[in-house]
Amino acid sequence: MRRFALSVLLVASSFSAAAQAPYVPLEQRLSAAQLAEVGLSPAQLQALNRVLRQAQDGGPVVARAAAAQVPAGVPAPAAMHLGLEEGPVSARLVGEVAGWAPGTVFTLDNGQQWQVMKGQMTLRAPLQAPQIEVIPGIAGRWFLQVDEDLPKARVFRLR
Repeated sequence: MRRFALSVLLVASSFSAAAQAPYVPLEQRLSAAQLAEVGLSPAQLQALNRVLRQAQDGGPVVARAAAAQVPAGVPAPAAMHLGLEEGPVSARLVGEVAGWAPGTVFTLDNGQQWQVMKGQMTLRAPLQAPQIEVIPGIAGRWFLQVDEDLPKARVFRLR
């Protein structure tokens, strides 16, 4: 988490130093491992690039624009809770699952693929095509849940 915060500070400070330089997307600034560690979905990464590009260009920042449109008395959405506006993904795993560890890739019957970042588990008995949920967390984190009585795996979306 400290690496992520440092990366965000470095990116933000580079905007003031290079106000006239063209915007460089985060995918070109960070390695694949760094992007995976942050755990943003493709849609969240695209939104973050848009907001940072607007901030660099001196244009309106989406958060300020969105806050201006919120009726009086209604709290504005907090930027720290990225991912919470997206609901859980319910699907079936394709094939059998006997457990997981960092690097394990799960393919869902809806075509999505999720890779485990943190957490490991060995099941007592393999499960054939279990129903699962991928649950959003704070700051773009996602957790794969095979059974509510088992620990969740922290995952990020591949596709």
